[in-house]
Amino acid sequence: QVQLVESGGGSVHSGDSLTLSCSASGLVVDYYAIGWFRQAPGKEREGVSSINTSSSRTYYADSVKGRFTISRDDAKSTVYLQMTDLKPEDTAVYYCALSYGDSWGDESYIDYWGKGTLVTVSP
Repeated sequence: QVQLVESGGGSVHSGDSLTLSCSASGLVVDYYAIGWFRQAPGKEREGVSSINTSSSRTYYADSVKGRFTISRDDAKSTVYLQMTDLKPEDTAVYYCALSYGDSWGDESYIDYWGKGTLVTVSP
């Protein structure tokens, strides 16, 4: 059974930092591109960042470029999202997602989802 478990969410203030982690089990994570989506209250889920199987390519939404950094440790089956200079508009539930191979795009590409972790940023 495949499981993705996110951790590291919480309540912070503007300008603070958080690091989210997503641990995968039940599959060989090396074969999957990994990334993060988020869903803010009242909004649709959106892609935030992703990293390909070899860690040679990363993607960041324009809204987080320069502030968020994605990385993966396949030996630990874990992906990280370092978030700095957080803003109230970053408030959302953050979801870890896996896509087989190096395909990545909208939600239709995703094979597995985590249950999400809440990040709340107050002014």
